[in-house]
Amino acid sequence: MTDHVRIGVLGAATITPSAVIRPARSSTVAEVVAVAARSAGRAQAFADRHGIARVHGSYEALLADPAVDAVYNPLPNGLHGKWTLAALEAGKHVLCEKPFTANADEAASVAAAANASGLVVMEAFHYRYHPLAIRVAEIVRSGVLGPLRHVEASVCFPLPVFSNIRYDFSLAGGAMMDAGCYAVHMARLLGDEEPEVRSAKALLRGPSIDRAMRASLRFPSGHTGSVHASMWSATVLRLSMKAIGENGTLSVLNPLGPHAPHRLSLRLKDKKSTETFGKRPTYAYQLDAFTAAVLHGKPFPTTADDAVKNMTVIDSIYRAAGLPLRRPTP
Repeated sequence: MTDHVRIGVLGAATITPSAVIRPARSSTVAEVVAVAARSAGRAQAFADRHGIARVHGSYEALLADPAVDAVYNPLPNGLHGKWTLAALEAGKHVLCEKPFTANADEAASVAAAANASGLVVMEAFHYRYHPLAIRVAEIVRSGVLGPLRHVEASVCFPLPVFSNIRYDFSLAGGAMMDAGCYAVHMARLLGDEEPEVRSAKALLRGPSIDRAMRASLRFPSGHTGSVHASMWSATVLRLSMKAIGENGTLSVLNPLGPHAPHRLSLRLKDKKSTETFGKRPTYAYQLDAFTAAVLHGKPFPTTADDAVKNMTVIDSIYRAAGLPLRRPTP
């Protein structure tokens, strides 16, 4: 590997075409070269559908493939840690779907292995690499809003198919894991500090599975925060974030969606402005950042250490809501 990154995919997840296959087709430095699934037939069908040359009937076989430099891990939440560790042991860089692991303790173990390996391990918060998120961080840290008073982030979407793995506790499912990990990450971006969880309340699908969650936060500087995550509640679809300061308010529409429209509104005491952004998908920017890190050592924000911080907040929300922490899938 000198001038491009050869990527192998673990599993045949529906997110994979959007997250890596299509972005790689327009990249000069990335190529999806292999796929593995629970069976060779499943992997072959996926490979045929998406034009992938190499097929493996097990994840272990893909990790042993010398033609693979890096692994994309979109497996169920409870398997993220296990197979990221296995990829590192095989000497592969990893782009791991969010949430990084089942809980913060597991995230810390994976982060320790990642830091010791010298390999790139990126949590796939694709929105964070889009110019919109970069601009949000710039505005918050510029101080133009004045001292912050409150930040909020909402990631709510309809998923009424309750047989979906996102509702499966044994696979580390739940709304806070699947949607809330984004909301927490965005609140941390807006708040520019690590928050304390003050309270949380869940709407349940089952004894341990949250279909929606609200949580209240407090940041060390004194400003408050709130996150709202839902896969099925009265709030059917909402993707937004907001920062309120003494001097004005920053509002963002569609900070998470991979495609336009993305809109940022800044209302200060003496003026109001709106910014829009191009149609290039967030996933394309993420792949650019991943390959730049692998090939050139370029730093990136969604590191394994950052993932530990995010999972720590998620665990605290589950505790505050009286729900058990998610566990790795055996």
